[in-house]
Formats: sequence, structure tokens, C-alpha cells
Amino acid sequence: MSQENSLDTSIERLIEILSLEMIEKNIFRGESQDIGSPQVFGGQVLGQALRAASSTVEDRMVHSLHAYFLRRGDFEAPIVYEVDRARDGGSFSNRRVIAVQHGHQIFNMTASFQKPEQGLEHQSEMPKVKEPEDLEDIVDLIKPEWVEQLPLRIKRMLTRERPFESKPVQIPHFLTNKTSEPVKQSWIRAKGEVPNDTELHQALLAYVSDYDLLTTAILPHGTNLLQNRFQMASLDHAMWFHKPVKIDEWHLFSYESTRSSGSRGFTRAEIFTRDGELVASTTQEGLMRLREQ
Repeated sequence: MSQENSLDTSIERLIEILSLEMIEKNIFRGESQDIGSPQVFGGQVLGQALRAASSTVEDRMVHSLHAYFLRRGDFEAPIVYEVDRARDGGSFSNRRVIAVQHGHQIFNMTASFQKPEQGLEHQSEMPKVKEPEDLEDIVDLIKPEWVEQLPLRIKRMLTRERPFESKPVQIPHFLTNKTSEPVKQSWIRAKGEVPNDTELHQALLAYVSDYDLLTTAILPHGTNLLQNRFQMASLDHAMWFHKPVKIDEWHLFSYESTRSSGSRGFTRAEIFTRDGELVASTTQEGLMRLREQ
């Protein structure tokens, strides 16, 4: 990987990262990317694993995935994805994916695909919030004096360009130590036009679904990332795709944490189009271990 590519965090570069090399049938290799975090970003592995699984299915679209993060990924090395074609039925296909790095499993996922069908429909209502044009991007909310207080790992993530615009409705958790209800919303879209490829848009949605999800569980506890008191890591991640998405258009991510216990936080999110259609839902549980002062 060239130094120039390793620092490129544009949406175009992310699309390249999600374009896997087929080594042989059912085996793929993906490049890793340093986004400033201590390890490979979980959303990258989710997106690549979904791309690997999708490439083995024809005329069916993913409707759900369930994944476990087993070990930290090394962004200095590629990741190999092994796909097991578990089942191809009349309407549904199931795939199991194992991600391997340095000879060890770092991640596994099961995904289910369905032929397009029509049926009964209902959905929850989108929260009434400010429009994205009336909000600031998260990068513009971060003042230089705050950045200097941040731990190095957080500073690197927040100051590096992201492939997505993110406009939080509430003041971001790392800018305040006030307690609040574990509920928040953000408008998110890709920074730039994405090719008209439904599978790519779904993989990019899987990638960005890992943005700021688990941190919702911090909100009721009167602390923030400035204090560097938490060890946080994703443990598992599930996602349901209700409708095709266009990730280069604004989507409202509505987050809620319903429980934290046993040093684990649980968060869920509903993802709406701008006109209020619920297109995806996601849940995550992660390690939320409080360090000694």
C-alpha cells in the first residue's frame, strides 16, 4: 500500500477498499485502511464481508446479517474472506463468511439474501428533527482547544477526513460530560456520488452503520471520551435491510441504547430516508469497560 493511498480517506478510496480481489472460488482478499483508530475499523470488515458474500449470490439482495468481532484487525495487512455457500433455496440464500488475518479468525458473519417480493408493509415513524442544512458537520463542531485534550487515538480519528458527512442533531457526546437520555440522531451521507450499484450502496451502509453506534450507551453515565476512562470495542453487530438505499443521499440515523450491564452496552438504530422511509435497522453490543481512575 502506498503512503498516499494509506492517507486517502475519500469515498472514492473507500469504494476501492470494498472492491475485493478474488483469489479463487469463494475466497477473497481485501485491503485494510488506517482511519486513525488503533485497529481496523469494524465497519470496514462488515462492508468487505458483505461484498464477499454478495458476490456469490445472483438475483437476490441481502436482507439481514449477523456478525461477531473476534480479534483486533491489523490495518497494515490484508484480510482474507472465506465464503461458505450454506444454502440456496427457492427464495432465500444463506452465506457464512470467515475473515482471516495472520492465520487467525478475526471476524465471522452470516448473511441471508432474498429474491425481490411484494408483501404487507408497515413501519415506525421517523423522529421530527432539524434538517441537515440547519446543522453543522461533526468536524466543524470540534474546536482546536478540545482536540488537544483528546487521547491520541481519538484525536487521529476525529481530525482525519471521513468518506461520509455526519451532522449530529445533538451536541456530540465527546464535547460534554453532562448526562442525558441514551437517545440521539445524526444525518449521514457519502461525500460524493456513489456508482449506481445496489450491492455497493448496501456495503457502504454496513460500513457507516458502525459509526458512533456504541457510544450512545455512554450518554446516561456522565462521562465522555475526553476523560479516556473507557475501553470500548464492538463485540457483535446485526443489521436488517428493509429497502434498497442510496447512501449518497441524506439518511437519518436514530440511535437508542436500551441497556448497559456486565461491562457491555447495547444500542440499536433505525435508518430513515429524508422523506421518512425506514430502510434499515441495526443493533450492536460492545465492551464498555470503565477503567480505574
